[in-house]
Amino acid sequence: MTINSEQLYFILDNTPAEQNIMLVGKHGIGKSRILEEYYSKKGCKVVTLFLGQMSDPGDLIGLPEKDEKTGKTEFLLPYWFPTDRKPVVLFLDELNRARPEVLQTIMDLTLNRKLAGKALPMGSRIISAVNNGNEYQLTDLDPALVSRFNIYEFAPTVSDWIKWAEASQIDSRIISFIEENPECLDGEVSYSEAADLERTPDRRSWERASNIIRNFQELQDIHKPIITGILGDRVTSLFFRFTNERKIPSAHEILCGDFEAVSERIKVLSVPEYTALNTSLFKFIESGKFGSTEKNSVSQNLVKYFDFLGKNAPKEVQAHFSSLCSAETFPETMFFISTECMELYQNMMDFISEQA
Repeated sequence: MTINSEQLYFILDNTPAEQNIMLVGKHGIGKSRILEEYYSKKGCKVVTLFLGQMSDPGDLIGLPEKDEKTGKTEFLLPYWFPTDRKPVVLFLDELNRARPEVLQTIMDLTLNRKLAGKALPMGSRIISAVNNGNEYQLTDLDPALVSRFNIYEFAPTVSDWIKWAEASQIDSRIISFIEENPECLDGEVSYSEAADLERTPDRRSWERASNIIRNFQELQDIHKPIITGILGDRVTSLFFRFTNERKIPSAHEILCGDFEAVSERIKVLSVPEYTALNTSLFKFIESGKFGSTEKNSVSQNLVKYFDFLGKNAPKEVQAHFSSLCSAETFPETMFFISTECMELYQNMMDFISEQA
């Protein structure tokens, strides 16, 4: 069974710390990021170890040293080992890329919570991640090691990513593109006949692309090469065509900018485009992506937008906008309108009364 982010959170909440968890999935889907964000909110430290990069067990358990008092060999604690006795989450990434001798060291760790005789703090938990797929160079895992984990195939949904992207202020053009082209979120890495790596996007690459294009209000040909190196030729072409042909302003442009300057661009929208824009405005407010200095602009422009719909759009567009306010999907937006935008609230009530 494949689990999404919500199901993963439930599993993390309800699995005892002494039970190990293994997440199976593609690279770049956000396994480490989700774990770090989840446990940091609980005040628990996450220690990530990339096992595929370790060439020797000493990288994991520390280096041997002779104890002059006992004459016995002791192992110096590795840099990551917790010394404050506070429980940690030990995230063993790339488990099935680790060398066999490193995996042997993991056996004792997963069973007894010990490394070279030194125990992890009480309450610590171990979570591993493995990649699956023919495109990876992997190490076969010992069945005895695998049996020490609760195993879940993790595949966060596109909706999971969009929710995270909105909260993380990913460029709105990317979010809109993925909403309409969800198949482009997670590309498949493949090899051509010449054995050259063909670049295709993953969730990490969309974040990198966002960090670059947010500096450019319009995307031009000069920007294409840098994005191609992140997303690949095919998806970059689709993305640039989408952004250049799409004339719908972003939610940020409408709510935080000069509404009169963008109003002409939305007069020609179709009803489906208006409803998509309505939803994007509500999502923008719900995510709280604007600062306190922009709150007044958001309030005023939201009133202007609703009035604009009444003068320029079919009645069903205003009806759709009003219906979103009553939806449980946007509680923060409804709170914002009722406290910061009373004029809009009254206008919507008047509109609903007229339609009754």
